[in-house]
Amino acid sequence: MTQPELLAAEVRAYCAAQADAKQAARWTRYFKEGYDAWGLLDAKDPLWNQKQTEWLEKYQGLGLRGFFKAGELLFTSGKYEEGALAIRFLARRRDEIDGRTFGGLSKWFEAGIGNWAHTDVLCNEVIAPLLQSGRVGLEALASWRDSKLKYQRRAVPVAMLGLLKNQDDVKPLLDFLRPLMMDEERVVQQGLGWFLREAWKKHPRPAEAYLLEYKDSSPRLIFQYATEKMKPAERARFRRGKAR
Repeated sequence: MTQPELLAAEVRAYCAAQADAKQAARWTRYFKEGYDAWGLLDAKDPLWNQKQTEWLEKYQGLGLRGFFKAGELLFTSGKYEEGALAIRFLARRRDEIDGRTFGGLSKWFEAGIGNWAHTDVLCNEVIAPLLQSGRVGLEALASWRDSKLKYQRRAVPVAMLGLLKNQDDVKPLLDFLRPLMMDEERVVQQGLGWFLREAWKKHPRPAEAYLLEYKDSSPRLIFQYATEKMKPAERARFRRGKAR
């Protein structure tokens, strides 16, 4: 076995030995499209602290490429905890990622990222900080907008949330998202609506102008999320067929 294979095997063996089907069932209601887990989401479980630290120390020689590969292997199982650990491992080496190596994350989506939680945590812990620091440019996500994988497409607006913190001109961000405004997948629409809601809080005028462009064509779920913090009178402007 290679070192990434050994790490993945150790993680899987530990999880299998500690599996708790009853605990796993508690979280299924949060995942409409299915949830497969070992049942180790309790924050007190050694998996999330002690074991994670042990593996990071034992396999520190893997380097960034090795942890990318280990993550790819862990995501193939579909088990929630394995994917979550892959993200945690990579987050510790986040500052080693740049535009040349960023493409390794695409393989994780191909391997099996299949829920909103893994997608959003990966964005929050890895991708958004890279965009904010400038280590990775927004162009790195350009091809993700056309991905056949819906969670990879969802990652685009979710990862961009961090850019709103220090962005004086929101228009380039809004323009970047145009290819997704007609997306048919619910999880992508939710991610877009989330971004647009946060953009509206900081830049209401350009965000509203953008929403008005799409109010009669884009899926309504985007608008449901994007306008949920508006007052009723404000929200009414974005109903289909409403005069501007």
